[in-house]
Amino acid sequence: MTVQAPTIAPTEAPDLVVERNPWVVLLSTGLAVFAVFLDTTILFVAFTAIGRDYAGVSTASLSWILNAYTIAFAAMLIPAGRLADRIGRRKTFLSAVVLFTLASMLCGAATSVNWLILARVLQALGAAALVPSSLALVLQTFTRSKIPMAVAIWGAIGAVAGAVGPTLGALVVQHAGWRWAFYINLPVGLFSLFLGHKVLPEGRESKPGRFPDLLSIGLLVSGLGSMAYAIVQTEEWGWSSYLFLSTFAASVVLIIAFVMRCAAVDNPLFDLSLFKAPSFRWANLAMLAYSIGFSAMFLGNILFFTRVWHYSIFQAGMAVSVGPLIVATTAPLFGRLAGRIGQRRLLIPGGMVWASGGLFLLLRASATPDYLGTYLPAIFLTGFGVSLCLPQLSSVSVQGLPKDSFGAGSAVNQAVRNLGSTLGVALVIAFTSQAASNDAIVGFRDIWWLLVTSGAIVSGLCLLLPRPAAAPVVVSAPTRVR
Repeated sequence: MTVQAPTIAPTEAPDLVVERNPWVVLLSTGLAVFAVFLDTTILFVAFTAIGRDYAGVSTASLSWILNAYTIAFAAMLIPAGRLADRIGRRKTFLSAVVLFTLASMLCGAATSVNWLILARVLQALGAAALVPSSLALVLQTFTRSKIPMAVAIWGAIGAVAGAVGPTLGALVVQHAGWRWAFYINLPVGLFSLFLGHKVLPEGRESKPGRFPDLLSIGLLVSGLGSMAYAIVQTEEWGWSSYLFLSTFAASVVLIIAFVMRCAAVDNPLFDLSLFKAPSFRWANLAMLAYSIGFSAMFLGNILFFTRVWHYSIFQAGMAVSVGPLIVATTAPLFGRLAGRIGQRRLLIPGGMVWASGGLFLLLRASATPDYLGTYLPAIFLTGFGVSLCLPQLSSVSVQGLPKDSFGAGSAVNQAVRNLGSTLGVALVIAFTSQAASNDAIVGFRDIWWLLVTSGAIVSGLCLLLPRPAAAPVVVSAPTRVR
């Protein structure tokens, strides 16, 4: 514990500050992150329109437009983050923006489903490199004391982009066609690239050593890819099928082999000692629980509005828009507060606030539409829960990392978040597809219980986070005595 204290201490802050305006750096990286998370949810709306254009293609084949992206993104996040630390975060970020933007253009121009699926894989590769390198650039640019607020804004950008996706997607698809769901990324990507060339600082490992072990990379990519594949196939295979169980078991074996390989070689893909830091370990576990509940809540809300209350997709998007507005306005304020009192003091009550949104729906929601009396209060609770939890989990997990590991550590946090989101979506599909048509609300009650459980687990795990106030008191006292 005491050995790690110098790594986390605020006295390291001067080494991380560069001759750049950190807020302009955040703007440049945040624009690209906005495009990535917007693209993730806007495709849920565009998917139906894509299916109409390719009427002769089976639903199973069309589903790979979504699944191929999910699997490639999950598999490549950690290798891409490690690569950013090795070759340079600025270089990786700018290259990733180019790849994501070009792939978006290829998606919009696709003349066949196979073309579109391949372009979506390229999009995922760009996104997998873009997300951790962008957060790493934010971490290396801001001082330690400002990191909670900066990461809160960074996280709020992603949350808002993901939440407005359905509404914006409905407008774009209705008035311009599904191809513009991809073309909309082009101006954002070009501006982020232009601004990034001018303002982004470079940052990389101070002592790179040998290139990371190739077998480690292969084991991790295979393991995470297999796990994501097993989860996205649950709708077709079922949770208790031999195919799911065998594929999931194989993915676990591959990941265990990856961990053993990293422990055995002197040039591992990932430094396992990072998990010895309590903040990194417990925050990432809490992020997994949180992201399962978040994605279940997000997709569950849209499905509830459209299936049970019979809203249009545009009405459903507008109905949930209160949540991202709350996140956008309150996340920076909570981030600033976290910089003063620590993330732990926000996360413990935050998980309970988050859970109370699900509990409120369990007590109040019915098949009779009542947005103002039922869903609006619940959205207020979950919106504040997101502001208290998501940015703080992102910042506390990486704030104390050695600066050489910013990219890899950020990638682990985002990989955990992505894996949880994939699992959450699969659970929503399982819950809602089994509900009888005359009692459709039953499956949604399972979703709300999942939300309650998710919040309780987040609060419980965050109780294990170290108390940040202890170290400054011990260090500063001798100075005052002298």
